[in-house]
Amino acid sequence: MLAIRLPADVEERLAALAEKTGRTKTWYARKAILAYLDDIEDYHLALARIEEERIPLDDVERLLGLAD
Repeated sequence: MLAIRLPADVEERLAALAEKTGRTKTWYARKAILAYLDDIEDYHLALARIEEERIPLDDVERLLGLAD
């Protein structure tokens, strides 16, 4: 169970959207959280991959024959 407090303007927008579409505020909150989790998990996975595969510039220059 999760309870969150939203700024009044966000609560009003969410309530208006729910009323217009026949969905619940909970439905929209759940969809938004799941989408955010997917994005942030992908971001952190990408950062970890970059750290694992980072090659120092000196090594790249040497591999490409650009080193002095």
